[in-house]
Amino acid sequence: MSDPRPLHRLFGLSWMDFFRGTAITVETEIDLSLKQQFLDLVIIRKGMEPILRLLPDGFDDLASHNLLSFKSHQEALDEWTLCEFVGHFVNYRKQYSPSMQNLLPRDAFRLFAVCVRFPRDLARSVALTRVRPGVYEVRVLTLTIRVIVVSELPLTEGNAMLHLFAASEERVRFGREHYRPHSAESSTLLYQLLKTYSEDPTMADKLQEFVRQSIDEFLASLPPQERLKGLPVEERLKGLAAEERLKGLPAEERLKDVPAQERLKGLSAEEVVKGLPPETLEALIRRLKANGSSPQSA
Repeated sequence: MSDPRPLHRLFGLSWMDFFRGTAITVETEIDLSLKQQFLDLVIIRKGMEPILRLLPDGFDDLASHNLLSFKSHQEALDEWTLCEFVGHFVNYRKQYSPSMQNLLPRDAFRLFAVCVRFPRDLARSVALTRVRPGVYEVRVLTLTIRVIVVSELPLTEGNAMLHLFAASEERVRFGREHYRPHSAESSTLLYQLLKTYSEDPTMADKLQEFVRQSIDEFLASLPPQERLKGLPVEERLKGLAAEERLKGLPAEERLKDVPAQERLKGLSAEEVVKGLPPETLEALIRRLKANGSSPQSA
């Protein structure tokens, strides 16, 4: 895959869609240093009015700045990861506070680590306190980090978006069937996520096959204009015979964009002449005369 972090980017885009239309903004892949080290996601709450949306488990008490670290099924959430996450928090707090002497208060921040699988190595080295199914808390120095384990979250409407990133067929299916998109771009987002899974050699064969079937079903459900969205003209026309590519094109468009040997294929003389602008018709007559032909009067 050309993008080294496709699931991280799609994870961020999913949260953008989730909070579309609310007073919350989402910023992704924030570069916090000269040597690129990305903070996966920040959910910024602008004001404390109620969030009229069913939030995933563990996200019910959002602060003004909510920092998220995400570990896909390909990655481990371990002690070093959490130490790095705390470093990102320190750096972020410095950069987004009015000054070094006037740092934003600690209660303006929440730290969330979302991982697809249960972090067994982390659980062996630190104490994970279970809050509810799929939701834990861990202390690092004086900070509390909430750990969200997607594979343990209940199959409920509020968790549907996170289940799109699960590593089991049942959970991905639930996410696909129950997530309610909040923007027109969500169909493209879901397609990209499924496509990323289908191309991932680390995914179980059964899940890959389910994802491939889901892509076929998903594409079949889209109107033609949605299926072709984003495809270059060359891709749309690939495999079509010349007559099919020219079908429906007005004569002036054929003359402008189609190779010379295919321009008039399948058109009657009346269709060629009908509706042509005067300058185009004159050019055609001159071309025919130059070739030794005498056009019939229209």
